[in-house]
Amino acid sequence: MSAEDGPDLVVAGAGGGLVGALRAASRGATVLVLERDEHFAVANNTAMSTAMVPGAGTRWQAEAGIEDSPETYVADVLAKTGGEADTRLATALARVSAPLVEWMADGLDLPLSLVTDFPYPGHSRLRCHTVPGRAGRALLRDLVARTRASELIDLMVPASLAEVRTGAEGVESVLVRMPDGQEEEVPTRAVLLATNGFAADTELVARHIPEIAGAVYHGGDGSRGDALRIGVGLGAATAYLDSYQGHAALAMPSATLAGWATVMHGGFLVDREGRRFGDETTGYSEYAAASLQRADGRAWIILDERVHQACLSFQDYRDTVESGALRWGDDVAGLAAATGLPAEGLATTVERAAEAAQGASDEFGRTYWEEPLRPRYAAVEVHPALFHTQGGLVVDEHARVLTADDEPIRGLYASGGAAAGISGHGAGGYLAGNGLLPAFGLAYLAADHVVERLGPPAVPGQVDTHG
Repeated sequence: MSAEDGPDLVVAGAGGGLVGALRAASRGATVLVLERDEHFAVANNTAMSTAMVPGAGTRWQAEAGIEDSPETYVADVLAKTGGEADTRLATALARVSAPLVEWMADGLDLPLSLVTDFPYPGHSRLRCHTVPGRAGRALLRDLVARTRASELIDLMVPASLAEVRTGAEGVESVLVRMPDGQEEEVPTRAVLLATNGFAADTELVARHIPEIAGAVYHGGDGSRGDALRIGVGLGAATAYLDSYQGHAALAMPSATLAGWATVMHGGFLVDREGRRFGDETTGYSEYAAASLQRADGRAWIILDERVHQACLSFQDYRDTVESGALRWGDDVAGLAAATGLPAEGLATTVERAAEAAQGASDEFGRTYWEEPLRPRYAAVEVHPALFHTQGGLVVDEHARVLTADDEPIRGLYASGGAAAGISGHGAGGYLAGNGLLPAFGLAYLAADHVVERLGPPAVPGQVDTHG
């Protein structure tokens, strides 16, 4: 690529950043996407997600008779975070959520639909949309295909963003580094940092999030804090660096995701003594630290045949089943024998949980039980995991990276884990979709702002991004 044909936008990271690339290309902009990991399509955080994208006020909700609005969504975010979320950013993402989901379906021809079979903790409305199989790698596969089909997007893999260079007018160029160490300067007026957060950097995790430092990291190797380093070097402000998404349901020994649908359909977690240790429906993110602290990082999800059947709609759960991670028992004694859990303690726990599911007071305050568990029972050993960080560079409603004085760094944008998100502090404020909505939504907003800032494309009209 020569100095004469530099792209309108450089996107660092081929996960959620691809939505920004595709959105910019659909409006006539030229885009260069840099991705350091040649296996990104199956190994980055987007690929490892359950592909849940919240949308407040979509046509699928209307068809299902669900009344929702950005205001209701923001209220849910503030409630889950105890009022600690960035209200400006939460409002911007809630407002763009429905247009985003509908554009992904219509503009990118993605097979999205509304999840209606169970609620996610903290969402007062059914608003998560996903693809068949509910697997991030299927969603990312389609995004990659649309990207490769676009004549306006160049995808360089493997290649990483080493530096963003600025001048009096803001971003002027980027330095691209190849695996062999060779570097190339590429002129551009806009950069979207979509390299996720810093969960793969053990030193940064130990410094900013010590409570989860002992958990398994389950995410892309590229989440090394590149955006944080680049942004701070350019004077960017940071926020919520203690925020993260954990998950208490990483199945062992397969390291597949058992999923929290197991809980929301009526399952529960026990420690090695067969005892529950909290209200599982508070959320899978904060329950990772609870499992680490109260179950020594080794717990079991207890479910039954009904829950098992209900969860088969998730590819991740099917992968867990196919790995042989589930243990079965015709009764509690059989399950105890299959898992090595103490029979007496497990029997007491199952009995009390069944009573709570039928209206009795639960000692941990859990009130949502779909149905009591019934024989035959199943169990899967799960370890707590760190999925991704939720803090980073401060951005505004256009995804522009801001300084400590709340001034935008002209031409610099951030999305997903590279940006300070909407989960507040710690893990308790995480709502399902707080990873993908900032990843896709901020990338979408950044693309629109870049195009409007640069002016109309040389060749007017929409560009077909999906062949």
